[in-house]
Amino acid sequence: MSSKFFYLYIIAGVVALLLMIYDVVGTYPAVSAVTVLAGVVPALVFFYLAYKVWHEKNDSELM
Repeated sequence: MSSKFFYLYIIAGVVALLLMIYDVVGTYPAVSAVTVLAGVVPALVFFYLAYKVWHEKNDSELM
């Protein structure tokens, strides 16, 4: 994976979390578990990709 996408993944993860929070606050009395999972899963994927890029970059620097 290319390390130039690290910050893009971080920004996308934060935006996904903020959109999920906005959606939950906007529909507070009728919050659905499906809605929360639909917001959390993309954020976790982006944060995982950022972690993977960061880890791969650090491993290449150590070798």
